[in-house]
This record gives sequence, C-alpha cells and structure tokens, in this order.
Amino acid sequence: MKILLDQNVPAPLIRSLQGHNAIHTSTIGWEALSNGDLLAAAEADGFELLITADKNIRYQQNLPIRKIALIVLSTNDWAVVRAQLGLVTQGVQGISPGSYIEVSLERPPLRRRPYSSGTNDL
Repeated sequence: MKILLDQNVPAPLIRSLQGHNAIHTSTIGWEALSNGDLLAAAEADGFELLITADKNIRYQQNLPIRKIALIVLSTNDWAVVRAQLGLVTQGVQGISPGSYIEVSLERPPLRRRPYSSGTNDL
C-alpha cells in the first residue's frame, strides 16, 4: 500500500510500516500543502492512505468524494505513538479505500513528584 504521512506525524513511524511504501510529506516537499491540496496531490500521485494527526480534517474536507483512506491519530507525540504502534498498524491493515479511521492513543498518566519545600526542617 502506498502511504503518505502528513507533516504533523512523526517521520520515524515509516520504519513501523514495513511491507508498505510509506513516505513523509517532508521527503517529497509537500509539507506546506493545505489539507485539500494535500489530499488532491496524494490521490493524483497514487497514494492509498494518508496518516495525519489533524483531527479537524474530517470537518474541513468533503471526505466522501475522496478515494484516499485516512487514519487520524489522536496525538503526534512520538513516545505515545511508538508505545502503541500495534493500534496504528491494525488501523493500516483494516483500512479500505475512501474510509476514515480515528486511532485513539492513550497518553500515560502524569507522574507527579512529591512536594518538597526545599528546606530541611529538623
């Protein structure tokens, strides 16, 4: 499958999409294209899937007329994406032309340090 990673998706994700022809927009000089222009260029160049972290794309574009499939990641934080690559690859495997999938990647809980006043009260 020919996959395009939007400029807001971490480029290292390409290594996890083995068996596919995955390209990042920065590699082909498309990082400045707006969503509509990017979708049109991707379809014209034969891309079958766009992976993005732009959650508004479904509201900004008329997706039912598109042939390209879309996967929208809930975050573009590489540590979070890397920790849950299985969800992304499942989405890629289950996608069909023209479909839209949101992949919800959970962030780990914040770990708070215990409060310290900075003084030693003895």
